[in-house]
Amino acid sequence: MLFAALYRAGIANQPTSVSADDGLTIADTRIFAAVRCAPPDNAPTPGERDTCAPWLRRELELLRPTLRVVIALGGFAWTAFWRALPAVYGVAPPSPRPAFGHGAEWTGPAGTPALLGCYHVSQQNTFTGRLTPAMLDAVLGRATKLAQDGERG
Repeated sequence: MLFAALYRAGIANQPTSVSADDGLTIADTRIFAAVRCAPPDNAPTPGERDTCAPWLRRELELLRPTLRVVIALGGFAWTAFWRALPAVYGVAPPSPRPAFGHGAEWTGPAGTPALLGCYHVSQQNTFTGRLTPAMLDAVLGRATKLAQDGERG
């Protein structure tokens, strides 16, 4: 579902990916994770999040010069972004923090990327209809607009 949505948004060159050498290319987009493992029941723990936090921060640091928008796939990623924000951008998270939700949006001060919330593209969400292709398309469309309209990075 994710690659199909990236394809519809004009970001990916094909709507599916089945192997590392299947020819998929993604333009001006980086996909990275708050955790680097598939934990039991696909439910990462705060400890796993904290263990993986240095990798998330490093990726954000490397992308900082050009990063304009972050889409947090799920509440876990949304929370991980707030924890990385001070370390990478020197900006304290807003208080109170904006609540996660599908389509939630935060625009911080100049030099920080916009943050968009999106339900995770897990089978639990896609098979039940909690996340539909149209919903994913809407978030990717908003992200594309924000990236094109603003010099956020």
